[in-house]
Amino acid sequence: MTKKFFLGLLLAMGMLTAAHAAGGGAPLDKFPTERVTSLPALQNGARLFVNYCLNCHSAEYMRYNRMLDIGLTEEQIKNNLLFAGKKVGDTMAITMNPVQAKDWFGAAPPDLTVVARSRAGNGGSGADYLYTYMRTFYRDDSTLTGWNNLVFPNAAMPHVLWELQGQQRAVFATEKDPHDPSKTHHVFKNFEPLSAGTMTPTQYNEAMADLVAFMQWMGEPHEGQRVRLGVFVLLFLSVFTVIAWRLNAAYWKDIK
Repeated sequence: MTKKFFLGLLLAMGMLTAAHAAGGGAPLDKFPTERVTSLPALQNGARLFVNYCLNCHSAEYMRYNRMLDIGLTEEQIKNNLLFAGKKVGDTMAITMNPVQAKDWFGAAPPDLTVVARSRAGNGGSGADYLYTYMRTFYRDDSTLTGWNNLVFPNAAMPHVLWELQGQQRAVFATEKDPHDPSKTHHVFKNFEPLSAGTMTPTQYNEAMADLVAFMQWMGEPHEGQRVRLGVFVLLFLSVFTVIAWRLNAAYWKDIK
């Protein structure tokens, strides 16, 4: 039993280490979770997703008509979110050939339907990861795309939203390892703006919060209903427990 316990502990530690390494090493900013329950935020996030993400990334497990659940009408979906002869009942797939995509980007862009649920690391959720990732692109002439990312170093994806955010560069400092003075590390200090975008920093952060909110909702559209149902069930069980306890006491009160 002791051997199995230690083996399980080692396995869990290994999984946690792998999850931490997958995050890229940068601390994650907290995603404003209240956006997931805001219909205007979800609708703006859907607009951003279709216009900027759906060109290369698919969301094949989501249909356009599911956006009726976030307050859009079929007419609004048709007029604003459908392109290339798509229908409201179609899945959010793309026509890009995976082989060509791999040649162009070095790797085929992944499907984003459940990316907010699958990405996590550095003590943050998948939404925290995406929210930080979309805001930490910086110019790097040493990469093929001319861009790099603080959360996902050497990412194949270029910064497709740079016109909104503007361009920035990352400032790193070389510091000695406190445990081994013979070693040094490059430590991120801050970003310096190179050119302004069409949005202010505050507006861009809010736009990315809306985009991530939509991706979070897309990964589990029924999450809100599930949480509300869970609260109702817990309340019911609490009341039923009190009733059962008093009934049990009344039933056994005359029995010694």
